[in-house]
Amino acid sequence: MQNNLFSRIWQILLNLSRWFRPGLGIKRWFVYVMLGITLLGLGFAVILIDLYRTDSTDPALLTFLSYASLRFIPRIWRAIIFGGLGIGLVIYGILQLNRSLLRPFIRPGSDIFDQLTGFRRRERGPRIVTIGGGHGLSTLLRGLKAYTGNLTAVVTVADDGGSSGRLRESLGILPPGDIRNCLAALSNDEDMLTQLFQYRFSGSPELEGHSFGNLFITALADITGSFEDAVVESGRVLSVNGRVLPSTLHNVKLVASMELPHSLNEVRVVGESKIPEMAGRVRRVWLEPDDAHAFPPVIKELLNADVIVVGPGSLYTSILPNLLVHDLLAGIHASRAIKIYVCNIATQAGETDTFTCSDHVRALVGHVGEDLFDIILCNDNYEGDVGSASRWVLADEKTLSDSRAYCADLIDDNHPWRHDAVKLAQVIVDIFYERTGPLS
Repeated sequence: MQNNLFSRIWQILLNLSRWFRPGLGIKRWFVYVMLGITLLGLGFAVILIDLYRTDSTDPALLTFLSYASLRFIPRIWRAIIFGGLGIGLVIYGILQLNRSLLRPFIRPGSDIFDQLTGFRRRERGPRIVTIGGGHGLSTLLRGLKAYTGNLTAVVTVADDGGSSGRLRESLGILPPGDIRNCLAALSNDEDMLTQLFQYRFSGSPELEGHSFGNLFITALADITGSFEDAVVESGRVLSVNGRVLPSTLHNVKLVASMELPHSLNEVRVVGESKIPEMAGRVRRVWLEPDDAHAFPPVIKELLNADVIVVGPGSLYTSILPNLLVHDLLAGIHASRAIKIYVCNIATQAGETDTFTCSDHVRALVGHVGEDLFDIILCNDNYEGDVGSASRWVLADEKTLSDSRAYCADLIDDNHPWRHDAVKLAQVIVDIFYERTGPLS
């Protein structure tokens, strides 16, 4: 028993001694703290000596105490001097000690107090689950991460085009492209990581068109043994504010029934990337296989959410592939969260060429049923040019007559066909607080 006790004490002392190794830059601040505590103790001693002084037969001791305790200065000023210096040194030492310990985790040029305040504020933010894919979802995440750290992005895995499609076909991995975009958007160091993750190789037939981020996630999937673990580890490596989850782990394909010009028969189109390329009107989309189960953590996040945001993004190829996962849709219905659908700002060629806001809602209702959303969020600023291939998605009369409609200026002034990340996030957070009141 004694040997175990001495062993534990010795281990504690060894662990403490590690803090005093050269190069850590914290020993000096320990000295400041200890000196401050000593001065505080001396300040209390001054008061105690004066309050409980006793006669001493040693004149030398009395002389030493008189000078050491600055007895020639009034007692209150002595206490203030020692106490003030002590408190000041303790506070300064602790602040510098914390700064030294946190320096590796503070972004250059950032203030530690601002970062800590922002972290605590985001830590108490609402639990928001976003559902979609493509650039619309990453734009939404880029804005929301300023308000909450409790973010979950649920991403479609039906993509079969570009680099993601090639990796999916050759390696049998789920498409990493949309997940890559969301990880970059949620990263603490987005500027550099976005450039790195979005970088596409050129000049080599094997690497031509592949993005670094897709290859990174693919390599991690091989190292960890599973796609979901690769996504989790990617989030840790990139220090993301939130989580990115695939809607399902099944290898699903998106299939569409389309009506082509000058044809009476509907055509079956297989593949998410091929649907917009067909010069026709989408009648219906579905997944094959149609019994794919949702990724279980997604259901958990939906049931615990305060807000569920669907969109913005391509209606048929980014949003519906998530909602067509049956138990994911059931999870949305079962959740007590505020459910918001964010309508696109501009139409998308090959998918929603002439759609208004009510047409988007009608298409959703046709696939997933009514009463899924509490709020239909639409843009009402139509200033700017959305390009020759697109038109404004108007908040038409039918939309405005819907009690769920919520219209606001959501456009990016530099790119009017896109949502502005800051405006969109602010409106969503405002809607949440209007419904629930500020979080305590």
